[in-house]
Amino acid sequence: MITITPERKDIAQPSKTKKYASSIRLWHWLNALVITGSLLTVLLNSTLLKTRKNALLIKSDMLHNGVTVTDQQSRSAAHVLSDKVWDVHIYFGYALAALLIFRLVAEFFLLADQRLMRKIKYAYHQYYTIKKNREASRHEFWVKTLYAIFYLLLMVTVITGFCLVFEDEVPALKELRFIRSIHQINMYLILAFIAIHLAGVYLAERKKESKGIVSDMINGG
Repeated sequence: MITITPERKDIAQPSKTKKYASSIRLWHWLNALVITGSLLTVLLNSTLLKTRKNALLIKSDMLHNGVTVTDQQSRSAAHVLSDKVWDVHIYFGYALAALLIFRLVAEFFLLADQRLMRKIKYAYHQYYTIKKNREASRHEFWVKTLYAIFYLLLMVTVITGFCLVFEDEVPALKELRFIRSIHQINMYLILAFIAIHLAGVYLAERKKESKGIVSDMINGG
């Protein structure tokens, strides 16, 4: 029987193999599902259920069947479809907020050497201060910093999303028109992170010292 020994080492404890806590693995995959679902609702509403195009289709079809409707009526009918999808988008937003809170709370219950901020500080110290294991330390520092930025993007998405959801209940929020723009721009930044993350995982899987990273995120390493 062949035993495959993981080769990804922790720069803080080179003798040990990197391991992912079960809470982080659960969060990772649930978060991936929620973000994917949320982005799919945006894609659906910006393509197949685009209000303007569907309003024209509805009006044309009604005329074909001998029913005359106004532009406002056809637009309202088309808007109902997109509103249903936006409702699903909001539910995904609630799930994303719950997962973000879960991740922040989980950080305090992880073992000290598994906490994100500790890893960033240690890698920074290794690379910039004592200049030990410079290549591994630099890689660890920038990868973990990128993750920290991603968490910040998630926080901005959740906060701006809640502002948009409750703007009817809080009139002052309607005056802050930039919130919608920030929410939309932030979506593109998250997409950019996802692209970088997938590319990084693909490249890591091709390297001997980090091979098996996907399997590790599934079974813990």
